[in-house]
Amino acid sequence: MAAPSTRSTRPDDRKYTESHEWVKVDGENVLIGITDFAINELCNGNEGDLVYCDLPEVGRALDQGETFGEIESVKAVSDLYTPIAGEVVEINAAIEDHLEILSKDPWNQGWLVKIRPNSKDSPKMMDAQAYEKFLAEKKH
Repeated sequence: MAAPSTRSTRPDDRKYTESHEWVKVDGENVLIGITDFAINELCNGNEGDLVYCDLPEVGRALDQGETFGEIESVKAVSDLYTPIAGEVVEINAAIEDHLEILSKDPWNQGWLVKIRPNSKDSPKMMDAQAYEKFLAEKKH
């Protein structure tokens, strides 16, 4: 009989930050989104609680750790931080009008911005397993 899986419930094809953003390589660019944990913290599972999302202009240069936008629910406003420096080459405009996408599919359709990174140096981020451990420790 196979041992129980220790695989994360979050995709392992991307990296995660302590501020609950994710980064996924997309060719020469990277996609940035927010995790299901962040979404649940904002709306407690009620997608109707998400009311506003502000994303940057295409062409904007971002420094690592810089706020690139914000997402608002009926209970809180949260800044969005870029885990990697680069230039915004595309935004997911559908998100601004259809916030429910974030609740339904934060990992694929729910990406927020596409950035052309300034370098291939990867800042300190966690893989899915380390992010799971980080969340578990945060609960205690």
